[in-house]
Amino acid sequence: MNRTIIIAAVVIALAAIGGAILFTGGGKPTLTVVSWGGAYTKSQIEAYHKPFTQSRDVSIASVDYNGDIALIKAQVGSGNVTWDIVDFEVADAIRACDEGLLETIDPASLPPAPDGTQAVDDFLKGTVTPCYVPTIVFSHVIAYDTSRLAGRAPQTAADFFDLVTFPGKRGLRKTSPKVNLELALLADGVPSDQLYAVLSTPEGIDRAFAKLDSIKGSVVWWEAGAQPPQLLADGEVAMTTAYNGRIFDAMVAGKPFKIVWRDHLLDLDVWGIVKGTPNKDLALDFLQFSTDTERLTEQARYISYAPARQSSLTRMAELDLKHIAYGIPMLEHMPTAPQNMANAVPLDHRWWADHQDELFERWSAWLAN
Repeated sequence: MNRTIIIAAVVIALAAIGGAILFTGGGKPTLTVVSWGGAYTKSQIEAYHKPFTQSRDVSIASVDYNGDIALIKAQVGSGNVTWDIVDFEVADAIRACDEGLLETIDPASLPPAPDGTQAVDDFLKGTVTPCYVPTIVFSHVIAYDTSRLAGRAPQTAADFFDLVTFPGKRGLRKTSPKVNLELALLADGVPSDQLYAVLSTPEGIDRAFAKLDSIKGSVVWWEAGAQPPQLLADGEVAMTTAYNGRIFDAMVAGKPFKIVWRDHLLDLDVWGIVKGTPNKDLALDFLQFSTDTERLTEQARYISYAPARQSSLTRMAELDLKHIAYGIPMLEHMPTAPQNMANAVPLDHRWWADHQDELFERWSAWLAN
């Protein structure tokens, strides 16, 4: 067996044991649920994990990761699957599906909307597949600390790259070229509807990396979603890319942060069940439970990620849903709110699934130079 796979599998097993947060007592079947940590996982724990364990005689081990599907590939390849259900960004879920790393899910098994609408018609169009099921809509945004930027506020991707008008360090995600390349081309004047046509050419990729070169010396790299708000709070960066929900969570807690909604990059998170998990039935039960109308509505009480079901959005409006702790109306802070959607740039998940390997190789080489 490949030595790298063996080592990776050992590391994964140790992480699953040592890095997990366990809910309910010992002696029960334990489901290992893998997600992104911070405010996002907290919203899942409150909306999904706790009610699930209260209604079933099970425990949940909550494990954080940074989106690296190589860890899942190592588990499946070694035959030692310790993760049961994983929260993916869509492009990664497509790749995991293409590589045979995910169990098949029957879309007909998903809970219908309260009015009887079938799940496949209630979720955002085309987002339910036999490999994964969506939970939330989120955005990769630019954020800044209003107390640290004097003068006019940044409003565009071009402002993020303007170190003269807006001096200071910039925070960028290190673990993926996705979003960074789109942001660079938007800043360089490429219209949003032409991004992937440009990126599909060698010249377009060169153009994106050249734009990133212009700020590379001023970049502070982040890997986990909890880091960008902390970088802003500590004054280490003037602006950073971030997940909109992480910035919202800091804002409602009193931080003087602001989101730039123009050219925000729209994305989805989805559940996938790891191929070969010994807890397949339990994982499917959890997936069905956590993607019903009520659960997705409940999650929106904790973080500003929009439910991926129309019935949940309708329910939010009916309830005038407010933040669980701060009483702030949540609909207007969602990426799908009309005033925010008007400025959204949807990520092309299939494009990234098809091009990710080659661009990750170039990205790694670029980071090393």
